Amino acid sequence: MTSSTSPATSGTLSYEQSGVNYDLIDPLKVSAQRAAAATAVHLAQHGFSEVKASRGESAYVVDVGPFYIASIVECLGSKALVADEMAALTGRSWYEGIAQDTIAMAVNDLITVGATPLVVQAYWAAGGSDWFGDAARAQALVAGWKRACEVCQVAWGGGETPALAGIVEAGRIDLAASCTGLINPKERLSVGERLAPGDAIVLLDSSGIHANGLSLARKLVERLPQGWLTEVQPGLSYGEALLAPTVLYSPVTEGLWQAGIVPHYCANITGHGWRKLLRHPGRFSYRIHTVPPVPPVLRFIQQHARQDDREAYSTLNMGAGFALFVAARDAERTVQIAQALGVGARVAGQVEAGEKQVLIEPLNIRFSDDDLQLR
Repeated sequence: MTSSTSPATSGTLSYEQSGVNYDLIDPLKVSAQRAAAATAVHLAQHGFSEVKASRGESAYVVDVGPFYIASIVECLGSKALVADEMAALTGRSWYEGIAQDTIAMAVNDLITVGATPLVVQAYWAAGGSDWFGDAARAQALVAGWKRACEVCQVAWGGGETPALAGIVEAGRIDLAASCTGLINPKERLSVGERLAPGDAIVLLDSSGIHANGLSLARKLVERLPQGWLTEVQPGLSYGEALLAPTVLYSPVTEGLWQAGIVPHYCANITGHGWRKLLRHPGRFSYRIHTVPPVPPVLRFIQQHARQDDREAYSTLNMGAGFALFVAARDAERTVQIAQALGVGARVAGQVEAGEKQVLIEPLNIRFSDDDLQLR
């Protein structure tokens, strides 16, 4: 940095400064969960019941007798804005990857409870009908959506394509997906009741930023000399690196089941970064002895946002997109199955009895129970 750089462009850039404050969002989530829990009584009139332990998890589970049904709805967030900016600069549509990101947001949450994804529904809300008039962009969205469904072996049931002028900005689109899955047989249920000291923590590699932290990434572009086209590494621009599609992890969880491995718990590492390792309600310590390599775009964000390791790992996935907590005897085989499916993986640590905390030993980072309040 030169001495002429202003404090506004040289200081630490936090997620809160980019417009996302979890201290304001999370209390609403907790309040909504408590109100929602009171509605579970309505299942009884159909002869069903909820799996109470799924409250506060990434997907909701209903016991329908011979098997469980899991469901989730998730939105993409602001990653489509990056695709729009890069399309204007490159003349290329990036919406095939954006479609995969949207489905990944739902599917990667659904599989945390042991579900096999069954049906995906689309919600594509544009700022006006004109958005759908760009045939190349619209067809890229369709093609990418279908391809992601094929990877996850899930049926695309349908969806909604409203034109919401005055709600969604003109020329923009808000993307979301819902997903329903089956937990069959019931032994596949994974809501944490089996998690125990001695379990291994296997981390699956991310492909980059995935679809969380984009508010920070978009704010950061204001600091970059060539904006979106600033090189992260030779031949790779910042905008292109951000648009690497999110990894779809359901082939891994299905592969584990076929190999006879049932995770004791799972966590999708999205918003809140590595604090998501604290999601289980029990009191355990999660000791990390090996961290994955950090994707170049995330290292680039950390450096240019001037974040220390603790800030970066509390916000971004930093190379770990999904966590599997498995019996120690299954740890190495879990890694092998993931790698055989093209997903990088490593045994990163273990679960211990004691204070609720995450200890990332190679980086001297500690997250405590107070650092994640989602229930």
